[in-house]
Order: sequence, then structure tokens, then C-alpha cells
Amino acid sequence: MSTPLHRVQGLGAAHSGTGHFWRQRITAIALVPLGLWFTYAILGLIGTNEVAILSFLAQPLNALLMAAFAATMLYHMSLGLQVVVDDYVHGTGTKIFCLLLIRFMMIATMVTCIFALIRIAAST
Repeated sequence: MSTPLHRVQGLGAAHSGTGHFWRQRITAIALVPLGLWFTYAILGLIGTNEVAILSFLAQPLNALLMAAFAATMLYHMSLGLQVVVDDYVHGTGTKIFCLLLIRFMMIATMVTCIFALIRIAAST
């Protein structure tokens, strides 16, 4: 319950917690099989050279799974960091800056990962 003054000032509930909660849980569930695949792939590549790793990532299924793993992991990470910032950063300007920085870094890293996978696939 919030007072009419709090509703006008925007100090009531944001009504976005449930969606954020479910997105974080769904990405966590998606990371279980992707993480198992990633662990299996990394353990299988131990002791190989760079050519074997690049040829492994050049295969379409492996490239797709690696891209899905990286994108899901980065999105899940940004959701978790958003919760930390919301809970522990109290200045409005600092909070907005931190949230924008997290989002920018997540998108930049995701684009870099996908670009690298495309270059690996194109070069072999």
C-alpha cells in the first residue's frame, strides 16, 4: 500500500520484480545443459592445439551452442548485477550510471563473442 503522495512521486512498487525474477530463473535453467555441454567440450579439448579448437568451434552446432552459452551467461550475469546495484547503490545518478555500464558491457561482450565465432567459422 502506498499513499497518494508516494504514487505521484513514483515511490511505490515498480511492478517489474516478477518478470525479472522469472527471466533470471529461466536463464539459470537454460545454463544447466549449456554449462554441461561447455564443460564436456572444454574437457575434450584439453591437450589439443589451437587448430583443433578452431576446427571444433567452426562446426555449426558447436558454434551455435557456444553463442547460446555466451549470450545466456552474459544476460544472466547482467540480471544478477542489476539486483546487486538495485540493492546496494543508493544514489540515483550512480545507480543509473552503473546499470547503463552493466548493460553496455554485456552487449559489447556479447557482440564480440558472436563476431569472433563468425570469424572463426568464416576462416576455416
